[in-house]
Amino acid sequence: MRKPLVAGNWKMNKTIAETRELLTAMKDGLNAVNGVERVVCPPFISLAAAAEMLAGSKIGLGAQNLYWEEKGAFTGEVAPAMVKELCEYVILGHSERRAYFGETDETVNKKLLAAQKFGLTPIVCVGETLAQYEANQTRDVVSSQTRLGLTGVAADFAPSIVVAYEPVWAIGTGKASTGEAANAVIKDFIRSVIAEMYGEETAQAVRVLYGGSVTAANAAEFFSQPDIDGALVGGASLKVEEFLSIAKAAAK
Repeated sequence: MRKPLVAGNWKMNKTIAETRELLTAMKDGLNAVNGVERVVCPPFISLAAAAEMLAGSKIGLGAQNLYWEEKGAFTGEVAPAMVKELCEYVILGHSERRAYFGETDETVNKKLLAAQKFGLTPIVCVGETLAQYEANQTRDVVSSQTRLGLTGVAADFAPSIVVAYEPVWAIGTGKASTGEAANAVIKDFIRSVIAEMYGEETAQAVRVLYGGSVTAANAAEFFSQPDIDGALVGGASLKVEEFLSIAKAAAK
């Protein structure tokens, strides 16, 4: 049985001091939630402070990105080994990275292979835009992003990958998908592709999260679905009680 995972993507929010303040308020409550993996993903500048605060806890730490080269003249980028020093997880291919910073399925794949090399657990994001959704292109887009993103991944590493289905039209808009619709996309367009690539056993081992305006009010609807294994949470992960409620819903 797949263990649920709830990850908070703090995006470009919280200074180092604010990160300490938020973790102080949320750490004990999150630590007490059993039966679900809990991960927080602050901005790069706050990772060292977060790692120090979370040491010895049951809360995992993730980065929001990495670069695929190990070192060199890549001003402003962060190497896999640098992430690995502090984190166990890394978010890859988030729709905001694709939309604003030109990330493609090819670069997401390079980053995933780098995460594999350094033993990081990747949370690979896939999802269709509003225009693609309205044009009935969800199958083509999500299947292609999954297939191209995972190309070349070793068979023994594939089961440890986490995929996050985030319909772009639902991120930060307040328009969440329904649990039933999200589950269908995950089952038919994500797990089916993984099964084609790595076999049914691996497809059933990979955890697939839902992301896109997840709140305490709607979390249980998603978590009740058989193919949804948790959530990648944006704005709600910055609110202590909201994020705790989502984690508790996943644990159930």
